[in-house]
Amino acid sequence: MSMAAGAQGGGKRRRRGRRGGGPINEINMTPFIDVVLVLLIIFMVAAPMMTVGVPLDLPQSKASPLNSDTKPVTLSIRQSGQVFLGEDELTDDTIIPKLTQEAKSGFEERVFVRGDKRVDYGRVAQVMAIVTGGGFKKVALVTEPEQR
Repeated sequence: MSMAAGAQGGGKRRRRGRRGGGPINEINMTPFIDVVLVLLIIFMVAAPMMTVGVPLDLPQSKASPLNSDTKPVTLSIRQSGQVFLGEDELTDDTIIPKLTQEAKSGFEERVFVRGDKRVDYGRVAQVMAIVTGGGFKKVALVTEPEQR
C-alpha cells in the first residue's frame, strides 16, 4: 500500500515556474525603489537650502520674477558694504576682473546684484556703476516677492 502512495508522487511536490535548484533570474526592485525614494526626499529637503552666495535679508517688492534659461552671475552686498561673488569677498578694484572671468558670454552676461535691505543705497548704486562702467549691460537688482 505504501508503494502505491509513493507511485502517485505524494513525497515530492513540484513548484510552479522553477525547475530544480538553478539560480533565480528575477531582480527584486523593492530595495532599489526604497533607496531612490529616500534620495528624492533628501534632495527635496536640501534644495531650498542651497542658496547662492552669502545669506542676506533682501528687500521685498511686487515685481514679477524674470524668466532666465541660464544661471546669471550674482554679486552680493552685505549690510556692512562688503561685496561678494559667490562666497569670495571682492574689493572694488577686483569686481570687474572677477566678473569677466566668471561671465561665459562676455559682456552680454546677465549680472544680478543682491543687496541687503539695510545696506546704504549709495553703496548699491556705487557697485552697479562699477559693473556697468566695466562694460556689462544687463545688470538687475534681486528682491524677494512680497509676503501677503
